[in-house]
Amino acid sequence: MAKASNPVSPRQLAATAKQASRRAYAPYSRFRVGAAVVAGSGKVYAGCNVENASYGLCNCAERTAIFSAIAAGESRVTRVVVYTPTPTPTTPCGACRQVIHEFGPEATVLCLCDGPDHIETTLDALLPGAFGPAQLQ
Repeated sequence: MAKASNPVSPRQLAATAKQASRRAYAPYSRFRVGAAVVAGSGKVYAGCNVENASYGLCNCAERTAIFSAIAAGESRVTRVVVYTPTPTPTTPCGACRQVIHEFGPEATVLCLCDGPDHIETTLDALLPGAFGPAQLQ
């Protein structure tokens, strides 16, 4: 994990996400995804997708990384980097977008792949009009 006093470069975040994909448990889809999130403290947390024979119990890399950050005592994320083993970048699924919103409504999202393209966007662009904690007050 990187410290806030030493900001992590986009290249380091990309390497962390790609490395996390190698640890994915994906025996069914063989679609190994990795993610790296920067928490409010500046620390970086990695995650990979974890599949299950009962498909509904699978967990995406983005959520695994965010949940690891929360379990470590973090309360928000500022950046999410996602790596997919595809020729073009893939954005987070709807469930991941919702979880990102819960902990990082202003987060930036960087989607990387094996090809030369990437997508750099914001959560607001990916999930306009999101439902979140503010709607429950």
